[in-house]
Amino acid sequence: MADERTRYFRRLGKLRRSARRWSVLAGGLGGATVILTPYAGIGLADAFWAAAAGASTALAAWRWIDLRALAARPAPPALDPAQAAARNRARLVAAVERLPAGAGVVAEVRRVRSRGALRGTSAAEPWDRLDRAASTMAGMTGRLTGLAEPAVAEASAAEHSLRDLADRVASVERAVRLAPPDARPTLAEAHQALTGQLEAGVGAYERLVVAAAGYLAEEYRPETEHPAAARLTEATDLLHGFASALSELRAVGRPTATS
Repeated sequence: MADERTRYFRRLGKLRRSARRWSVLAGGLGGATVILTPYAGIGLADAFWAAAAGASTALAAWRWIDLRALAARPAPPALDPAQAAARNRARLVAAVERLPAGAGVVAEVRRVRSRGALRGTSAAEPWDRLDRAASTMAGMTGRLTGLAEPAVAEASAAEHSLRDLADRVASVERAVRLAPPDARPTLAEAHQALTGQLEAGVGAYERLVVAAAGYLAEEYRPETEHPAAARLTEATDLLHGFASALSELRAVGRPTATS
């Protein structure tokens, strides 16, 4: 998870090593060509030596050109440690969410962290009620289709809004504890108003979940006996009939005792 500055210097070092390597190779092949060509005469092998030396020289020149061009660019600024930590954390969360059960694990960790942040405040109890209602709603979401789909979207938006409101209630409550005496009445009034909004919102959300459960119950309530139960009843009656028939056959086949 290297940042732009680290990748810049890493690429700069890689180009420098590559340029040096090709320069050494070009020098060796060029020297071998200069020495071996007069020594053994010009032949087919000398053409290969000369071609390899020329190619190595060209590659070395290109590497040095790329190195100078990259070195002429200013290095990216160093990341703030907080920004680097946030970026690494976001990448780690994204990697975990790509796992089969990663999304559920990340959601549970966030839920526990949010619950811990509200501990000891008046927003904790409404948040718990909201969390239970949201879990119930999540279990019904896949079956709330058709006319109920707008209600599902509204419930999701309301849940996020109420969780944000709970965080605000907790923040204002902590501020009331730290505020000077002359500023406390105003903050306490604001805290009371926010708490009332939170209680009313959570109550409305709970009523929505109850209404959604009632919708599912009415939609899926059968007017007649369930087909599976009817088939099981027929099979039970059939087995009872077989048992009675076998009992009668045994009675008929049993010899009568003589005195």
